[in-house]
Amino acid sequence: MRRPVLAALILVAAWTAIPIHAALAQQQKDDPEAEAKDKKKKEDEWGDKQAPLPALRNSGPCPYVKALYDAARYVELKDNREASAAVGYTGEIQGVSSACEYKADEPIKVQMEVLFALGKGPQASAPTKTYRYWVAVTDRNKEVIAKEYFNLPVTFAPGQDRVLVTDKLQGITIPRARASVSGGNFEVLVGFDVTPQMVAFNRDGKRFRPPAAIAAASTGAAAAQ
Repeated sequence: MRRPVLAALILVAAWTAIPIHAALAQQQKDDPEAEAKDKKKKEDEWGDKQAPLPALRNSGPCPYVKALYDAARYVELKDNREASAAVGYTGEIQGVSSACEYKADEPIKVQMEVLFALGKGPQASAPTKTYRYWVAVTDRNKEVIAKEYFNLPVTFAPGQDRVLVTDKLQGITIPRARASVSGGNFEVLVGFDVTPQMVAFNRDGKRFRPPAAIAAASTGAAAAQ
C-alpha cells in the first residue's frame, strides 16, 4: 500500500558534522581485525536485499536510508525466557530500498520500500498481530528531526507461521535551508517499536525463528497513527 508519511519540519542551518560515534571509532582503530568482522556481520545481516527503486531526478546524493540495528528485529519472549518454546510473535526488517528527488533549493522527497519477515512462535495464540514500527529523519549522526509511528496488521493463515510483507512509503519530505545542503546531510531510519529487553537481545546478536516455510510476499496495509 502506498501512503504519505512524515515531513521533517525543521529547516537546517549550518552543517559542521561531528559524528556521535567518534570515540567508539577511535577505540576500534586499535583493533582493525575486530572492526572489519563486526562491519561484515552487520552488512550480512542488515544489508539491502531488495532491488533498488527507479532513480529519480536530484541535484546531489540521497539521504542514507537504513534499518536501525538495535530495532531491526522484534522478538516476544514469554517471561523474558530466552528459549525457543517461549517465543511469541517475531519480526525482522530484511531489506530497505529507497529513491529521492530534489533540485535547486527545493525540499528532498524520499520514497522507500521496507521488507518485513514476520513470524508466529509457540506462545503466539492469535492468528492476527498488529506490529508497530517507526520512520525517523535525522540530521546525520546527530539528532532526530522528525519521527512517525505506523501500525502493520498481519494475519497468519491456518498452518502458517511466517509471512513476508512489503510496505511502501511515500511523501517523506526534508526541507533544506539552501541549495548547497545535500541529501548526504540526512539519514532516514526505520525500526520496530521495541522494548529495552528487545534492544539488549538484538545487540547481543541473538535470534529465534519459526521453522515453517516462508509465505508469498504481500503488500503492507499499515495505517499511520
